[in-house]
Amino acid sequence: MRSRRPLRALGLVVAAVVVTGCGLVSPPTSTDRTSAPTSSAPTATRTASPSPTPAPTPAGRPPGTDSTRRPLATVPDVRPAGFTVPPPGSGTSRYTRQPVDWTDCGRGVQCASVLVPLDWSKPDGQAITLAMARRPSTAPRPKGTLFVNPGGPGGSGIDLVRGFAPPGLGAYTIVGWDPRGVGESTPVECENGTAMDRYTAIDSSPDSAAETRAWIQANYTFGRSCLARSGALLEHISTTDTVRDLDLLRQLMRSPKLDYLGFSYGTAIGARYAQLFPKNVGRMVLDGAVSLGSGGVSQAVGFDRSLTDFADWAARNDSALGGSREAVLDAITGLWDRLDATPLAIPDGRPLTQTLAVTGTISLLYENAEGYRVLDTALTRAVRGDGRALRSLADQFNRRNSDGSYGQLNYAFPAIRCLDGRDGGVQGALAGWRADRRDASTFGKYFGPDFTCPTWPVAARPGPTGSPDAKGAAPILVVGTTRDPATPYEQAEAMARQLDSGRLLTLRGEGHLAYDQSACIRARVDAYLVSGTLPPTGTVCTS
Repeated sequence: MRSRRPLRALGLVVAAVVVTGCGLVSPPTSTDRTSAPTSSAPTATRTASPSPTPAPTPAGRPPGTDSTRRPLATVPDVRPAGFTVPPPGSGTSRYTRQPVDWTDCGRGVQCASVLVPLDWSKPDGQAITLAMARRPSTAPRPKGTLFVNPGGPGGSGIDLVRGFAPPGLGAYTIVGWDPRGVGESTPVECENGTAMDRYTAIDSSPDSAAETRAWIQANYTFGRSCLARSGALLEHISTTDTVRDLDLLRQLMRSPKLDYLGFSYGTAIGARYAQLFPKNVGRMVLDGAVSLGSGGVSQAVGFDRSLTDFADWAARNDSALGGSREAVLDAITGLWDRLDATPLAIPDGRPLTQTLAVTGTISLLYENAEGYRVLDTALTRAVRGDGRALRSLADQFNRRNSDGSYGQLNYAFPAIRCLDGRDGGVQGALAGWRADRRDASTFGKYFGPDFTCPTWPVAARPGPTGSPDAKGAAPILVVGTTRDPATPYEQAEAMARQLDSGRLLTLRGEGHLAYDQSACIRARVDAYLVSGTLPPTGTVCTS
């Protein structure tokens, strides 16, 4: 979904709920709720996993509902855009010594590209390309570099820099980058066009064995399309890979410490960085936390809370959906149930399905109450038989373009999170769905089982197994919003507890992310980043 606020528009690409199989999905859990350089030989393939691993599933056969492991495939020798030879030299020093040539790319922003190793354990092998952007400080005495990341996984840091110039941070040169696999950097590529239309519309909350098999097959086919187009890149786009890239960018920017502002999944990048490089942490702020360890609640619970908030608002504001919370919720779920049986025809031939209706609904639950009137109108029209507005919200959320193509985030998102996840197979996904249905009365059912990673063709590479406490790091400010649906507040509480130097700052409010919707939060975040002044323990903002 697009927002008039550039930060929140990018923040919507957070680790969120599975509604399309390649759209927004839950962070990885223990049940998966969420290599050598390539050669030029066109026939070269190899198993997509380090040893030891289970044998690959035979080609063309998706896993069954009793599966406890991924159906691993072989890696084709393809070279996505940005695959190249490494810089001159040897070892990692060949990358730290490379020049960074900035050029003007409009709107007061400069752009550059640098190289990083595809596999950090083999720096003399294949290289890939990272794209960067910076907004130079205009202050008389610039402070240094502030790295920013909008979330995702798969959000573009370049796009964020182009629309992000908060007055309180003008002393910084603000730098963003498209992480590996994303946007203008070497990108993950998958199926597109009509194949994605089918994938984003298919029933993702199955009611029968046949529908379950169809949902498994759809995810399996999608994953294979990504492997066929992206090859070995899929094995090397984990959060840990991105964190190693970020430390290289810090060195290339001549920053002795990493000052960092991360939103949504960008908080996971920041926390993992602090875990791996605690002594390199400068001033770090993490808004909309995605906890690396245990703790928090599922996003089905978070979105149930937000849907209840919307229903209360609709009942107070004379919505045609109903005059009470219960009536509004019944109208919405009744619509979804009817669409499950009979999608709503739209003149262009692409109907509003149950999955698209759920997607369209959650798209505006990321917002605070300012988005409710638009959501109320779209739902009311759909109840009355016109599904165009609700499908349009789903299309914006899924980043479907006017020509029928889809934004690249749809591919980077599952590829990154599935590499980060742990493999519980289809059985693990079904167990997770049962837990969601127990804990969240509405979205627990309609989000359905997350089969994206259990059918992914590449083995998981979870991050470090040690404690995420980042002992030795400078203070890290963690920001949480009490009614955030996508990154529930409990995740911020958990992250602040896990980090040895964590400090929690709270916004009592609605919507996803706090920095751009609260002057109180902005003032305290800016004060820490610019002057090092932390808010007092227990600070709560209400506006």
